[in-house]
Amino acid sequence: MQSTTVTLHREFSVAPVDDRIYGGFLEHLGRAVYQGVYEPNSPYADEHGFRRDVLEALAGLRMTAMRYPGGNFVSGYHWTDGIGPKANRPVVRDLAWQSLESNQFGTDEFLTLCRQMSWTPMMTVNLGTGTPEEAGAWVDYCNSPVGARWSNLRAANGHPDPWGAKLWCLGNEMDGQWQIGHVPADHYAIRAQQAAKIMKDMDPTIETVLCGTCGFFMPTYMEWDRTVLQHCGDIVDHLSVHRYVGNRDGDSSNYLAEGVRISKHIQDMDTACRFVQARRQSKKRITLAFDEWNVWYRANDGNGRGVFAPHLLEEVYNVEDALVVAEFLMAFIRHADSVKIANIAQIVNVIAPILTSGDRMVRQTIYWAFEMLSKRRGGVSLRPAVRGPQYETKADGMVDYVDTAAILDESNANGKTSQAGAAGGGPGEKLHVFLVNRSLTEPAEVRVRLLDQPLARLVNGDLLTGDKSAANTFDDPDNITPKPLTEIAFKNGEALLKLPPLSLAAMTLSV
Repeated sequence: MQSTTVTLHREFSVAPVDDRIYGGFLEHLGRAVYQGVYEPNSPYADEHGFRRDVLEALAGLRMTAMRYPGGNFVSGYHWTDGIGPKANRPVVRDLAWQSLESNQFGTDEFLTLCRQMSWTPMMTVNLGTGTPEEAGAWVDYCNSPVGARWSNLRAANGHPDPWGAKLWCLGNEMDGQWQIGHVPADHYAIRAQQAAKIMKDMDPTIETVLCGTCGFFMPTYMEWDRTVLQHCGDIVDHLSVHRYVGNRDGDSSNYLAEGVRISKHIQDMDTACRFVQARRQSKKRITLAFDEWNVWYRANDGNGRGVFAPHLLEEVYNVEDALVVAEFLMAFIRHADSVKIANIAQIVNVIAPILTSGDRMVRQTIYWAFEMLSKRRGGVSLRPAVRGPQYETKADGMVDYVDTAAILDESNANGKTSQAGAAGGGPGEKLHVFLVNRSLTEPAEVRVRLLDQPLARLVNGDLLTGDKSAANTFDDPDNITPKPLTEIAFKNGEALLKLPPLSLAAMTLSV
C-alpha cells in the first residue's frame, strides 16, 4: 500500500480539547447500576455498596462528565423516589425498559460515587412525565446551601454541603415517539425553556443541555433542532447529539468508515446551532453535547419483563468495534470547537466497556480503545492534512485508509501541570497522535510531520490490533489488549511507522 502522510502545523489549530469529551453514562437500565457499579452483597463492595473492582477498572478510563439517571428511564423517573431512608423508598415499575426499580441507588448515592471517582455529575431531568417545577427542585436539592425546603431535606438525608452539580440535561430524546411524554418540537421547547428558567434561577452557574434530534434517521432531523434552538435561545448552553452504529450488513470496510459519518453528523448539528445563532443575532454559540454514543446493534432486547436488574443490551465487542469507538473520540477531537461534552453509553454491562458476571469482570475491546485516547489529553486540537491511499465505500464514496487526530500539548513547555502527564515524558511540548488503519488486509506506512517544529522522540505509544471478530471473554479476558508501540523511527524531524491491518495506534511524541 502507498504510504500515508499526516501533516500538522500549530497555526492550523481548531480549539482546546475539552476534557469532558471523555465522559460516560450511567442509566437505570439492565445491570448498569445494580450488579454493575452498585452491588452491596458483592465481596468487592465498599462501605457505600459500590463494587471496588468495577470502580478500579473505571478509574483506568479517567472519565469526566457522568450522565445520570437516563436515558429513556428518566422520562418516567421522579427523583424524590430515590432519596431518604432506603427502607422508605418505593419499588416502582419502569415503563421505558419494562423493569422493576428499587430506588436503592438514587441522587445522593450517585453524587457520592461521582465525588469518589472525581466525575463531573451530569444530571438529566424528567421532562416526559415530570414538570419544570420538579426539575428546579432537584437543582435546589443538589446545589443550594441549607436554609430552605429542598436543601434542608438534603441535609436531613446526611449531606449538609451542596453537591455542586453543574451540568443538567433538559430531558432525553423528546423527539422520539418511543419516549414517555413525547411531544412535538414546539411543545418540548416551551417545557424546556420553562424548566431551564427555573433551574438557572435556582443556580445561575449551571450549564443546560437541550434535546437535539436523537438520530440522523429521524424524519424531523435538523428541523427539530432549528425549532427548539430558536425558541429556547440563550438560556441553554449545549445541544444534545446521539448516535449508535454497528456493522449490520456485515460490510467491515464500510463500517470502519464510520468516522467520516460521525464528522458529518457533528457538522450538521453545529450548522443548526450556527444558523439559529445568526438568525437570532446572538453572541452566544451553542455547542454540542454528544451525550449518547457507542457501537450497539447485536443486543437489542430491551424488555425487562418486570424483574429487577434484567440482563439487557449486553453487547460483546470485537476489534473492529474498538476501532470505531476510537473513531468517535478522534472525531470529537477534530471538532473541538463545537463538541464540548461527550458520554459513551454506557459504562458497565449495558452496551459497555466493562462486563460483570457474578464476581468476575472483563474489560472489553472498546475499553482499551477509550483508555488509549483518554490518557492522552490536554492541549489544542490540530487540523490534520492526510494524503495517502483511499478505498471506495457504499455509503461515503472514497475514504482514507488511515483516520487520524492530533492534540498539541504545550502545558509542560510553559511550566504548567498537564493532565497529559499521565502519558509520561519530561518537560517540553508533546504531540498526541491517534491513527486507525482501516484496511482489513494491508499494513499502512505512515509519516507524521509537524511542519513548524521537528519531532524528537517517542515518549510512549500503544497499539491495539487483532482479527476483526476477536473479543475478550470471561474465560480469556486478555485476548485483545494494547501492546507497546516501539517500532517507530525519526528522520528529518518526522515520525515514521508501520501500522498492521485493522489497528489503532495512540502515541505521545516529544516536540
